[in-house]
Amino acid sequence: MMRSSLPGAHARAAGSAVALVLAAAALGGAGGASAQGVVKSVHGDWQIRCDTPPGAKSEQCALIQSVTAEDRQNVGLTVIVLKTADQKGRLMRVLAPLGVLLPSGLGLKIDQTDVGRAGFVRCLPNGCVAEVMMDDNLLGTLRGGQSATFIIFQTPEEGIGIPMGLKGFGEGFDRLP
Repeated sequence: MMRSSLPGAHARAAGSAVALVLAAAALGGAGGASAQGVVKSVHGDWQIRCDTPPGAKSEQCALIQSVTAEDRQNVGLTVIVLKTADQKGRLMRVLAPLGVLLPSGLGLKIDQTDVGRAGFVRCLPNGCVAEVMMDDNLLGTLRGGQSATFIIFQTPEEGIGIPMGLKGFGEGFDRLP
């Protein structure tokens, strides 16, 4: 199940500059920007991108995929998966376009099964961020799934489903440093 609470230590460790830099730059569907960082490997639908943020002692990497809605090319999102610096937590951040209805949160279905919703935690100049600590159940569901549909809301009644392939997710996650 998706959980949106972050313990303080995990929030700081997972709140690394690379995740926000990659998230802010990676929203290709809405802004045309390309993700910063170096593509280290490609795993099916996913890329591992790495960068050394200012002030960081080492390179930090994330598993990333950017997509747009099939019927609305101006509505896109970027999913960023990373391990916390202490290697004890697993974080999924989703950068959704500005204009989403924040109280409705972000919905997730995997292979047509409702997984849950996560709240938005902040908005950046080019999008709003939802994040969850991934438990073993969610990680296993993502590994075994064929496709994920992230649902954003522009009005309480209008959910927009944005499909994303899960091919290579497990392999890519296992390769994250």
